[in-house]
Amino acid sequence: MTDTALPFTASSTAAEVLDGVDLTGLRAIVTGGASGIGLVTARTLAAAGADVTVAVRNPKAVEDLPAVQLDLADRASIAAFTAAWDGPLHILVNNAGVMALPELTRTADGWERQFAVNHLGPAALTLGLHDALAQAGGARVVNVASSAHLMAAVDFDDPHFERTPYEAWTAYARSKTAMILFTVALAERWAADGITANALHPGGIMTNLQRHLDETQLGFVGALDDHGNVLAVPPGWKTPDQGASTSVLLAGSPLVEGITGRYFEDTALAPVQPNPTPDGKGVAPYAIDPALAARLWDETQKMLG
Repeated sequence: MTDTALPFTASSTAAEVLDGVDLTGLRAIVTGGASGIGLVTARTLAAAGADVTVAVRNPKAVEDLPAVQLDLADRASIAAFTAAWDGPLHILVNNAGVMALPELTRTADGWERQFAVNHLGPAALTLGLHDALAQAGGARVVNVASSAHLMAAVDFDDPHFERTPYEAWTAYARSKTAMILFTVALAERWAADGITANALHPGGIMTNLQRHLDETQLGFVGALDDHGNVLAVPPGWKTPDQGASTSVLLAGSPLVEGITGRYFEDTALAPVQPNPTPDGKGVAPYAIDPALAARLWDETQKMLG
C-alpha cells in the first residue's frame, strides 16, 4: 500500500471511510468513547456491524452503546477490565487520553499523569488483552497519538519529571512519542500472532481534551474568535466526524489489512519528518526508531512490573 492507494482526504469523515464495510461478528473496544472522536469512532464501528464496548471512567456518560468502567490511571481498574474480558477481541482502539495538565500530577504509582494515561495505561491494557487479540486472528490495535510528538522525544532518564522541571506540553509530547514507539515495538513482537498495530494523528479537533487550556493557550492555537469565544471548528481544524476517520480506517478498513507498525494522519501514511517542528506534518524519526522502540518496550515492562 502507498499513500496514493487510499481514496480519502483530510476532510473525509469516519462514515465515508467505512462506507460499505461490514464488520459483523467482530468485537471491538474503544477507550474514551463517551465524547469527541472516541464516541464517533465507537458509533461508526457499531454502525458497520461491530460489537463495540466503550471503556470509560464513567459508563453512565455513554447512552447508546455498551460501556464498562476503566480508569487508565488506575492499575487495579485496568487489571479488572482485562480479567473480565471473555473471548476474542478483533479491534482495540486506544483513544482515551489527557493533554497539557497545567501542574505536575502523579498517579498512585508515582507516575507523571500524562505519561501514565497516554502511554502506560494503554500499554497495560493492550498487554493484558494479548490472548484475546491473538485468539481473534488478524486483530488490530489502533493507538491514537498526536502530532505533538514532534515537540519532544521520550526522556528515558527522567520520564516522570522527578529531577527536571515539569512542563505541560513537553510531558504531553513525550507521552505521545512513547505511544508511537510502543506501537512499533508491538507490531514487531506480535506479528507472529497475526496482530497488527498502528498509530495515528487525528488532527486538531475541539473536544474535551482541551479542557485544561486557558484563554491564552486557546488563542495561541487559533481556537478563539475575535470576541474571545471558543470556536466549534477553528480554521484548519476538523470536526469530530473528520477526526475519527483515520481511527476507523485503521480499525476496520480492508484497505489497510496487514499494514503494521506505521503512523498515519489525514487517512494516509504519514511521511517521515527529518526535521520535526511542533506545527509540522509527518512522523519524527525518533518516534519510529526500532532501537528506541525496543528500549521503550523494555522500560515499559519494568514500570508495569
